Amino acid sequence: MGEARTGGGKGAAAGGGRRRLARDTLSRRVILDAAEKVASRDGLEAFTFQALAKELHAHPTSLYRHFRDKDELILELIDDLRARSYGGQLQATDSWRDDLRTQARYIHEHYLRYPVFAWQMAARTTRRPTEFANVEFALDCLHRAGLDDDEAVMFVRVFGNVIRSLSAMEAGLHALDPDSRDRDTLAWELEYRRLPADTYPRLAGLTAPLTAIGDPKIFDHAIDMLLDSVEARVREKAAEG
Repeated sequence: MGEARTGGGKGAAAGGGRRRLARDTLSRRVILDAAEKVASRDGLEAFTFQALAKELHAHPTSLYRHFRDKDELILELIDDLRARSYGGQLQATDSWRDDLRTQARYIHEHYLRYPVFAWQMAARTTRRPTEFANVEFALDCLHRAGLDDDEAVMFVRVFGNVIRSLSAMEAGLHALDPDSRDRDTLAWELEYRRLPADTYPRLAGLTAPLTAIGDPKIFDHAIDMLLDSVEARVREKAAEG
């Protein structure tokens, strides 16, 4: 990618006066950093190679030297963000249960840190190093707990789906404008309690408000339920001999 030239002198972009990046200035690292900035600012729906190239003062075609298409770039960015959030921090201890809980909390915090990417992170497989390391870590925890391969594989999927779904829902709530978020939260606390008892007797009979989606106790309780189910299965296997 060479510098654009106009009558105004070397390096001036035609009609715009902005310099394009010099040849070989772009790298995967530079592109990933700019992609995070553009997607976080404008949303993934508006994220295009054209928008990214504008941010970089480059030509869109120059991006294809580093990434095949937008999808490859998004998957690379998702894995890169994971690596920056908690890559290398998952270390096995003598408690498989504590280790899985730590992993769940890292993932949860990561989703809240990057809410714009939440649904992509929840639904896609990046097939890249940080994702591989996450799955390897979880499988090792479950083998240490006492599950066999078939059961460990199933639980890894359930565990991962629950963690990421709950985290994505909470991240989506945080991504709402403050007024919408407050209205949703108050609905669980107030509007549900005002429903007519003849139509909704169970709801009307509650002595405490329903727990809001963003309540952190929900995530912790879900992790406890999942880990308890592993321990219950291990006890069943021991009883079966």
